Amino acid sequence: MTQKQLEDYLWGAANILRGMIDAADFKQYIFPLLFFKRVSDIWDEEYQEALELSDGDMDYAQFRENHRFQIPDGCHWKDIRATSTDIGKKLQNALHEIEKANFELLHDVFGDAQWTNKRRLSDEKLIDLIEHFSEMKLTVAEVPHDMMGEGYEYLIKKFADDSGHTAAEFYTNRTVVELMTRITDPKPGESVYDPTCGSGGILLNSALYLKKQGKEYRNLKLYGQELNLITSAIARMNMFMHAIDEFLIVQGDTLDQPQILEHDELKQFDVVMANPPYSVKRWSQSKFANDPFGRNIWGTPPQGNADYAFQQHIIKSLKPDTGRSVSLWPHGVLFRDAEANMRKKMIQNDVVDAVIGLGKNLFYNSSMESCLLVCNMNKPKDRKGKIIFINGVNEVRLERSDAWLEDHHIKKMADTFWDFKDNEGFATVMTNEEVLENKGNLSLQLYVKQKNGNSKLYNTEELVGEIKSGQRNIEYSMKDLLNKLNEIGIKV
Repeated sequence: MTQKQLEDYLWGAANILRGMIDAADFKQYIFPLLFFKRVSDIWDEEYQEALELSDGDMDYAQFRENHRFQIPDGCHWKDIRATSTDIGKKLQNALHEIEKANFELLHDVFGDAQWTNKRRLSDEKLIDLIEHFSEMKLTVAEVPHDMMGEGYEYLIKKFADDSGHTAAEFYTNRTVVELMTRITDPKPGESVYDPTCGSGGILLNSALYLKKQGKEYRNLKLYGQELNLITSAIARMNMFMHAIDEFLIVQGDTLDQPQILEHDELKQFDVVMANPPYSVKRWSQSKFANDPFGRNIWGTPPQGNADYAFQQHIIKSLKPDTGRSVSLWPHGVLFRDAEANMRKKMIQNDVVDAVIGLGKNLFYNSSMESCLLVCNMNKPKDRKGKIIFINGVNEVRLERSDAWLEDHHIKKMADTFWDFKDNEGFATVMTNEEVLENKGNLSLQLYVKQKNGNSKLYNTEELVGEIKSGQRNIEYSMKDLLNKLNEIGIKV
């Protein structure tokens, strides 16, 4: 199977539901079915391998030790396919029994879709879905883990595109994630945490980042918490689809009830990467003011905006010797007056390492420009007491409403971050004292001065566009002048 065939096959399942179920709800049905099919096919593959190894010993082939996941009797994909009435009830029971049989790994992994609600999903539609998924084998031999993982990520992106504004809850632009990962540079054996992990793309990319470099990635320890039940389940399935086993993803409200703890305190990590929900208004501000985990290190954010509650949670979750973080925010976190005192304390504590401005449309389904706030609990000697400001607003590829970073954009910003040197019109290194003289305002335009006093930075495409526009204006002016000369009898 080619990657394109796999992607078309996966997206075909979503199209079966179109018209009956809102696009935003596709994921709670398609992802569990896909994972169920994958688990069943791999169980069959493992059974055949064990059968060949044991010269046809069927009892041996069923031993738990021969299977990554256990499938109880009557709960295999083929058992559901053989059912013709009350399919939703049979399916729901099978998924529940598989979760029970693999409790440590798979509890709640199939989410809470209403499989028995025939008004949402009739037996006929379920049969269509099951038959569609039955068309292809999803064994490791047919669809290797890398291909399956890419297909799963493709499906996440397609659901994000298809479901509109709701996508921001579970999808972060993967090219921005790549930049975030190159900046934090996870090492083999380290721990990586995402407090608002969505579908797990940020965590997953840290492992793939090491894998692409040929480094040991299987001992990277991944941790995440996600508020939404089905989204946290999708994140866990995402890990399994990529054959990543060393992870812990939990469901719950990170601000109200953080669940990844050690000795009754917040567990601390080498790396934290996050795209928190921005400007959250409904959160437990009063509880945070007396936070039992001591996360209000710089103060309590206003009720109307929890951004600095998340940012303080991130800092509190970092190891004091190796901890570094990068978080994706709207630019407001850099300058809003209501958070000025917290921002000043953050700078005074010398944890701000970099501010990187990004182009528009990189926040999912939003045209606003975003930024990366990079922090380090133990800066190298040459970076202590300083912050680098990088204006990458023009380092972006835009096509209509789509935007992404190409590799040369990512490389330019990441290299500039690591070089930690001034780059006229693009990057400026400032001391903490200089920033504090500006009342702790971290706005990029205060520090990255544009070349030739121009208020706008140009990328190549924009520059070509400006030149062509200028050429057209000259041509129009010349034609106008020639016409006027002709009118007064001067031939040119």
